[in-house]
Amino acid sequence: MIELGELGARIQALRRDRGLTLQELAGAAAVSASMLSSVERGRKAPTIVVLARIADGLGVPLSELIVPGGSPVIVRRAGQQDVIDEPAGWRREILTPVVPGVNFEWIRTTLPPGADPGPFPAYAPGSHEFVLAESGVLRLTIGAQEVLLQAGDSVYFPADTVHRYANAGDVPCVYYVAALIMRPRGNAARR
Repeated sequence: MIELGELGARIQALRRDRGLTLQELAGAAAVSASMLSSVERGRKAPTIVVLARIADGLGVPLSELIVPGGSPVIVRRAGQQDVIDEPAGWRREILTPVVPGVNFEWIRTTLPPGADPGPFPAYAPGSHEFVLAESGVLRLTIGAQEVLLQAGDSVYFPADTVHRYANAGDVPCVYYVAALIMRPRGNAARR
């Protein structure tokens, strides 16, 4: 079992074993020193891309960072979840641990009344999304098809088409997305 604090401690120990400063490893890994510091302190879960860059900067295989002694279990405590408050008033919480090589996320989103974050891009063929409405009314547009979800309703769709989430009610809407994306999203927005 690996927790973010343990992952950070392992990265820091490998960096020190190689005689690298935080800034030197950040440069070699092409990540910011502040991101690297947050990862080393167990305060931020790195994406697969960031973790792979850190492994490259250290000159070790990615698996050496995340699978100590062969244990593939990764724990992400509630206090370590990424919570992003978007400028338009909506919030998303990434609930799941980062698992290198697995492009899966479980996200909880809260949209204020009337919020419409805009379209999300089509992902690679073979990508999937499952959505569950917890409260409020969610208007989900998948290509040209519109689906209204109320508390307890769920839907599946192939995520290889443009899709959009919007709050169709007058109270906050809370929903969950379980997404398996077949390639990293790069700079694309997340729900």
